[in-house]
Amino acid sequence: MTTKTESLKPLAPTITTVPVRLGTRSYDVLIGPGLVGEAGHLIKTRFGAERSRLKCAVVTDENVAHHHLAALEEVLKVEGLHAGSIVLKPGEATKSFSVLAPLSEQLLELGIERGDLVVAFGGGVIGDLAGFAASILRRGVRFVQIPTSLLAQVDSSVGGKTGIDTPQGKNLIGAFHQPSLVLADTNTLSTLPEREMRAGYAEVAKYGLLGDAPFFDWLEKHWPEVFAFEPLALTRAIETSVEAKAGIVARDEMELGERALLNLGHTFGHAFEAWCGYSDRLLHGEAIAIGMCLAFRLSEAQGVCGAGTADRVVAHFSAVGLPTRISDIPGEKPDVDTLMRLMGQDKKVRQGQLTYILARAIGEAFIAHDVPAEAVRAFVEAEMAREAR
Repeated sequence: MTTKTESLKPLAPTITTVPVRLGTRSYDVLIGPGLVGEAGHLIKTRFGAERSRLKCAVVTDENVAHHHLAALEEVLKVEGLHAGSIVLKPGEATKSFSVLAPLSEQLLELGIERGDLVVAFGGGVIGDLAGFAASILRRGVRFVQIPTSLLAQVDSSVGGKTGIDTPQGKNLIGAFHQPSLVLADTNTLSTLPEREMRAGYAEVAKYGLLGDAPFFDWLEKHWPEVFAFEPLALTRAIETSVEAKAGIVARDEMELGERALLNLGHTFGHAFEAWCGYSDRLLHGEAIAIGMCLAFRLSEAQGVCGAGTADRVVAHFSAVGLPTRISDIPGEKPDVDTLMRLMGQDKKVRQGQLTYILARAIGEAFIAHDVPAEAVRAFVEAEMAREAR
């Protein structure tokens, strides 16, 4: 992954556009304040000419609906686009077969046809679920992402990964289904609980850790400005993250190679989420923060990363207020056998062999196919023992 931060110039607090270049399925990610208020006009301008009676079905959750749904519905109605809204329960448990089936039927009842749009209005859960529903509805309808969490704006809304969770693991049922447009309204972040903002920040830091060391340097100095919603810092953090992901997705849409780097920390993190039952006990970003710290510690244990690198990662996440150790997970902790079993359900398993994302240094992640399972088990056992002391 190429480093772009060195050439980044200060950004004005206005709308910026990051293209995701996928040939005929290319789309734009718009980033900035006030985009919810412009959503009707933007959708009508970009897609309305294709269909005289374009309809949009909004899928959201109760938390987002409380703060923002009325504003979105109003601008869609002004443009004659609103077909109806579906409001779901918040939380990771909503990404399930039990919700997917009635959601799909509700979209059909709203009269959504192939030329229409599903609008995913919420965080990563809503984006993944609504996007998956769009991918299977009438064998595929278009959808627009309007992400309202930091995690969704920098990561899950871009790249076309959609899906649901099962008891066996996270995102094991799903499809690649690219959005037609992403509107990342930074104003919506002001209503996020502080814990959700921190969890989303883990995915921001991930882009520095996996391929952009100068960006991580910048985050170490300027993260308080990001959390204070300082427009220049917040926009820079989001835009740099989206540019990094857009570049990787354009080069490896179906995760046949380089895109796996985006899973830094996720093999461990997804296992922790499964252990916690995909509940608020451990948010996705919190699990990934712990996972990334472990990935750097494993890299040191494997002798591919310099000593002390993991401590720097831990120090930054600790300063932000993110968990960094298995023992930071509230409540009962998984045993080694359970953790290894849950990690074995990871999507990156090939012929029973797990793929790990390791790092040679901050900003130099790589894909490792040859880490022996017994070495990982010994590492996890040692980490748990160290944390217990």
